[in-house]
Amino acid sequence: MKVISSIIVVILLLCGGALWFIAGGSLNEYVKTQIETVGHQVTEQNVTVNQVDIQLAKGAGSIYGLNLPNPSQYNYPNAFTLDEITLDINIESLIEEPIVLDAIVIQKPEAFVEFTKEGNANIKELIDTIGKNLPKSQAEEAPSTKAEPKIAIKKVILAGTALSMDLSALGNKEHQATLPDITLTNIGGEQGLPASQLGSVIIKEALSEIWRHTKKVQKEKLKDKAKEKIKEKAKEKLSELFN
Repeated sequence: MKVISSIIVVILLLCGGALWFIAGGSLNEYVKTQIETVGHQVTEQNVTVNQVDIQLAKGAGSIYGLNLPNPSQYNYPNAFTLDEITLDINIESLIEEPIVLDAIVIQKPEAFVEFTKEGNANIKELIDTIGKNLPKSQAEEAPSTKAEPKIAIKKVILAGTALSMDLSALGNKEHQATLPDITLTNIGGEQGLPASQLGSVIIKEALSEIWRHTKKVQKEKLKDKAKEKIKEKAKEKLSELFN
C-alpha cells in the first residue's frame, strides 16, 4: 500500500486484509500481520495487535488490543488504543464487488493528545504522516493493488472515545473527557476502495474527527483557565484596595 490505517490506526486495514485473504487457512494471523505491517508503513510507528478473530461464515469478526504509538518526541506511549473492534460483514456481498461491511464498531477507544509549546500535537503529526503516505491518485497505486477486491463500508462508529489531553506545555494541565460518538459513513463510496487502502482512509478520517473534537475541548479548557486568571487578578486588586 502506498496509510492508520484507521486510529487507529489502522482500523480497516484489518477488514481489508481479512477479506483479501478469504480463501486462506491462517486468516487471523495473516490479518494481524497485515495490520501491523501496513500500519507501520502508513503511520511510521510500530502498530501492534493482540488478537484477531474473523468468522466469515457468521459475517462477523473482532480485533483486540490495537495500539498506535506516539512519535518519539511525545511523552504519552500511545496516541490511540483500541480495546475491541467488531466487524459486521455483509455475507451476500462476498461473491461480488465491492464487498460490503455493514458496520465497524469501535467500543470505548482511547485517544492521548499531547500539545507542544509551539501549538503542534501528536495527533496532527500522525494525520499529516498518513496523508503523506496515502496515494494521491490511482496512478500512484502499487501494481499489486489491481488484483485486490474493492470494499465499501456503510458506517464506522467510534463509541465513547476516552480523551486524555495534555496542555502542560501551554501552561495548563492534563484533562480527561469523553467525546461524543463519532460516526463515519459511506467509506469507499459505491465503487469501494482496494483492501490495502481502506484502513488508511478510515484511520485518517477517524483521527481527523478526534482532532476536531479535541480542538473544541482544548479551546474550552484554555478559556476556563483564562477566566480563572482574571478572577485571581480581580481578587488581588480588591485585596490591595482594602489593604
